[in-house]
Amino acid sequence: MIRFARASAAALTLFICMQVAGAELPKAPPLLPPDSRYKADLLLVVAHPDDDVVIGGYLARIALDERKRVAVIYCTSGDGGGNAVGYEAGASLGQMRIIEARKALASFGIENVWFLGGHDNPGQNVLWSLDSWNHGRALDEVVRLVRLTRPEVILTWMPNYVVGENHDDHQAAGVLATEAFDMAGDPTKFPEQVSAPRNRVGMMNRTEGLHVWQPKKLYYATDAFEDFGPYWHDKDQLSPFRKNFLDGNGPTYPNTTVSPSRHKSYALLMAEQQRYYLTQEGDIGIDAIEKNDLSGFEYPMRLIFGKSLVGGSVTGDVFEGVTATPLPFTPVPGYHPKPRTGVSLELGGPWAFYREFWKAHDLEHLSELLPVPEVSTRFGNVLNIPLILHNATSTAEEVKLTEELPSGWTDKTQYAVYPVKPGESYPILAMSLTPETGNAQWREITWKAEVGNRVVGSVTMRVFVSKEGVLPQ
Repeated sequence: MIRFARASAAALTLFICMQVAGAELPKAPPLLPPDSRYKADLLLVVAHPDDDVVIGGYLARIALDERKRVAVIYCTSGDGGGNAVGYEAGASLGQMRIIEARKALASFGIENVWFLGGHDNPGQNVLWSLDSWNHGRALDEVVRLVRLTRPEVILTWMPNYVVGENHDDHQAAGVLATEAFDMAGDPTKFPEQVSAPRNRVGMMNRTEGLHVWQPKKLYYATDAFEDFGPYWHDKDQLSPFRKNFLDGNGPTYPNTTVSPSRHKSYALLMAEQQRYYLTQEGDIGIDAIEKNDLSGFEYPMRLIFGKSLVGGSVTGDVFEGVTATPLPFTPVPGYHPKPRTGVSLELGGPWAFYREFWKAHDLEHLSELLPVPEVSTRFGNVLNIPLILHNATSTAEEVKLTEELPSGWTDKTQYAVYPVKPGESYPILAMSLTPETGNAQWREITWKAEVGNRVVGSVTMRVFVSKEGVLPQ
C-alpha cells in the first residue's frame, strides 16, 4: 500500500507540472520610457527672470526655426531686484517676475520652465549665493531636472569672476549647471532620484524612478563688458590690459538675420522679449521698437565653449556632433590638491574656489580667458580682496605684506606682518580705499609677501572703478 501511495503521489505531481507547463505564465508589461513631454535638446540654467534676454536671439533661433526643444531653469524668482513700474518688492516682486518670464518664453514656444526658489543676492561673490541657496539643495534640484529633461546641451552663465554686471547669482547658476552636467549620469549622485518607486501608481513612494543622463555639450554665456548688447556697449569700459576674451572661444550667431518662421529679425524678437520684463528695464525693448532703433539688440550672440563629449570645434555650432544616441556616464578628474612648497601668497575667496573648480570639472581653459584676475568697485568705496598666505615649511615664519596702489588710493589693510605656523594657511583681507570721484577707469594693484628681505609671492589684480553700475563687492 505504501508503495502504491508513493506512485500515485508521483503521478499526481507529474500531472500538475504538465498542466503548469502548458499554462501561460504572467508577463510584465513593457517598461514605460521617460516622459517625452519634458525631453529637451537644450537646457538653459540661469539665475533670474530676464537673464534669458541676454541670449534671446539665440533662443528664438533654435526654438522657432530649428525646432529645438528648450527647457529653462531659473535658480531664483528675482525677489531682490528693483521694480521699474510699481511699488511691489521682495517676494511679491518675485512672483511678478515669474509671470513675466513665463510670458516672455512662451512667446518663443518655450513652456517647460522651473523656478528653484533661491533668493536674489545682489553682489559679486559666488560663494555668498551658493550659501544663500543652500548649495546641496539647489544642486539636488538641478540634477533632478537634468535627469527629467535629458538635455543634449546645457547652456548657462560662465562660472568666472569677470568685470561686467558680474552678478554672484549668475556665477552660481553656472557652478550648479556645471556640477549637474558632471553628476547627472552618475548613479551614486543623489541615488534616491534614480531608484525605482515601489509602486508607481500607489501612495507612499519615496524614490523617484528617474534615469541617469549624461549631457553631451556644455556652453556658457556672459554679461561681461565684452558681450555688447542692449544693457551696455561702451568700448571705453573694455579693459586696456587684455584682448576680448570672447574672441575665438565659442560660436557666434548674428541677430540681424531674419527668422524664417516669424519674418522678423532676431534682434526684433529679442526686443519684443525684453518688453515682457516691464519691472526689469522692459522700456529698453519698448523704446527700441517704437523708435525703430534696434541697434542695441543687433550685436551678435557670442557663446563660450565649455566642453564636449561628442567632438566638434570650439567655434562650431552648439549642436555640432550631437546625435540622438545616449552617452554613457563620463567621469571628470575631480578635485586633487596640489602639493605646496615654501611660503606662498595667492588670492582667496571666490578666486581660490574657481582655481580648483575648473580643474575638478575639466575646464582649465576657462582660467586662460582672464590670465590676470579682475574685479569692479565704485569710487569712494573700500575694495576688499581676500588673500591667503601658505607656509609649507617646517618652521614658523613672519610674513610681511606690502601693497602697490595706484595714485590717490589708500591702504586700509589692518595688519602688515603675519605669523604663519608650519603647515598653516593664514587668511587675510586686504583693504584699499578708492578715490572719492573720477572718471571710469581701470587700475592695477599688486600685493607682495616677504620673508626677511626676500619676496616669496605676489598677486596682481586689475580693478575697474566707476561711479555707478557696480554691484556690492
